[in-house]
Amino acid sequence: MSSADYSVVMTSEVAAVLRRHLLQHIRKGEPQEDLCFALWKPSTGETRTTAVLKEVVLPVANERRLHGGASFLPNYLDRVAEAAMSRNAGIALLHSHFTPGWQGMSGEDVDTERSTAPSILGETGLPLIGLTMGTDGALSARFWPRVGRREYERRWCGSVRVVGDDFDVTFMEELAPTPKFKEMLKRTYSAWGEEKQHTLARLHCGVVGVGSVGAIVAESLARMGVETISLIDFDTVEEHNLDRLLHASVDDIGRFKTDVAGEQLRKHATADDADVRLNRKSVTRESGLRAALDCDVLFSCVDRPWPRQVLNMVAFAHHIPVVDGGVHVRVKPDGSIRGAEWGAHVAIPGRACLECLGQFDPANVTLERQGLLDDPTYIERLPEDHALRRNENVFGFALSASGMMICQFLSMVVRPAGIGNPGVQTYHFATGMMDSDVSSTCTAECLYCEHMGTGDRFPFPVVEADETNVEPRVDGVPWWAKWRRSVRNWLWFWGRAGSDAGRGSG
Repeated sequence: MSSADYSVVMTSEVAAVLRRHLLQHIRKGEPQEDLCFALWKPSTGETRTTAVLKEVVLPVANERRLHGGASFLPNYLDRVAEAAMSRNAGIALLHSHFTPGWQGMSGEDVDTERSTAPSILGETGLPLIGLTMGTDGALSARFWPRVGRREYERRWCGSVRVVGDDFDVTFMEELAPTPKFKEMLKRTYSAWGEEKQHTLARLHCGVVGVGSVGAIVAESLARMGVETISLIDFDTVEEHNLDRLLHASVDDIGRFKTDVAGEQLRKHATADDADVRLNRKSVTRESGLRAALDCDVLFSCVDRPWPRQVLNMVAFAHHIPVVDGGVHVRVKPDGSIRGAEWGAHVAIPGRACLECLGQFDPANVTLERQGLLDDPTYIERLPEDHALRRNENVFGFALSASGMMICQFLSMVVRPAGIGNPGVQTYHFATGMMDSDVSSTCTAECLYCEHMGTGDRFPFPVVEADETNVEPRVDGVPWWAKWRRSVRNWLWFWGRAGSDAGRGSG
């Protein structure tokens, strides 16, 4: 991996603890640095490894020396190593400097981290992460992997991200250079200023599900100057998609949705050398998840419970904000419309997760993992008003939902009037009324809050290996669902538990 393939992320709460400790002397006007350790968990994407800072371990009496600079004593490191091993975590060493912004390293800094790296790797099995905080709270970071026998090499991180009540990103200029002003983006720059546009442009944004909503979201990101966009979807264009799928035509039937959208994004992107990455897998498969973990922000444009569960895990275990949204249409028995709602919200530490918001039901995740949601005979047995049967949508509704999702993203990044959380928003088509709830939080028993910041070490499997991936569908039913149905029918014919299995799955 190159240096650009590393990053660090933490919650607003962790960042606040670090600022209070590391900058305590500097803010008093004292010429004194400080240091501390923290624990981290790995988050491994397709091309990027991220350290998820999970817990700060502050020093107690007689564990460090302050002498203008700062140094730790062996008993401090021993205590931290014991905590790291008990929590199956890595170790990060942090210290402060006297200047703002992204920080370089002195020769003494390099020597300290390089000499500490071997013992850290030996104790935890993970490389040392070094971080330096500037006077404005900005953090720089580097990994120290072993590259040879007794040889450790510094690998700079391209960015350090803070997510939660705050959304702040510090970029290393050499690895993520500031975009140059372009006349075609003049109106975009004038809307929220250079600083916010430079942050927005350098975020790696992923769109999961490139259907009616996702295709519009992706187009919006490309038009706003986002430099790196990943499209993640295993599905192909079908004839019934053409009334609401941006860019698709009759000639595209049978092509991957990612390919159709990606082809157009490369034409329309306003960023220089825009990088549009295509992943033709479901996010419920290993490679689809790894592609998602390369991103700084994800857009959930899916209509199934299992992908939403995966993205919910990503938001809380890996600290990647997930902008989620969708459309729900209600139809009367005579076929006329009763009403429709669409909405958007962000799943992020400090806000309610998708399960607690009711955006997916764990029971339906189980059904999908069993393949029943691809079985027409199972769906036909559900009540007419069951949520799994409702899939009506039109381009106008998708356009509105995608617009709300983009505005949620912009609120988080540019913070208009200092407000970064507009709340869970729901628009009611029939009445023209908008609901906004800024108080939604997770329940006390929330599994995702309990295992927040665990990264790759989230304790429950939520994806499957790629070899079990769903093949592109031509007639709406994958081959394996047909095979399973034929086997089940054969068992029923021979009276071998077929009827019992049918009642249990229904």
